[in-house]
Amino acid sequence: MKICIPTMGYRGIYEMVGEHFGKVPTYTIIDTETNEIKVIENTSEHRGGVGLPPELIKKAGADAILVSGLGLRALEIFKKLGIKVYTGARGTVEETLAMFKQGKLAIAGADDACREHEHHSIQSKHHSC
Repeated sequence: MKICIPTMGYRGIYEMVGEHFGKVPTYTIIDTETNEIKVIENTSEHRGGVGLPPELIKKAGADAILVSGLGLRALEIFKKLGIKVYTGARGTVEETLAMFKQGKLAIAGADDACREHEHHSIQSKHHSC
């Protein structure tokens, strides 16, 4: 299974999880079968590029994404693309993966989606919509 985590840079397993899933600079992709870790740049239109973040993540081959939070539109696009979305990601990629493996992240539903866009502090521990 390939898991995508929105991240703040290129440090792989040690990178911090980004709270703005669509606007993060990178996505870290972890293959849980081979333990291969790949970091891709967010080249979506949210960062001045082309396409939407879910499309970019689908192209990278992800089966699931672990996020702090995301909007309803993104959630719906992920659903159409067949990518499972889990919420509650925080800390580093390593910490988030551990929480996922322990079953501590929940599958996202419409009630989990952000309704309004607010700015978040990088230092904040939890995503708040």
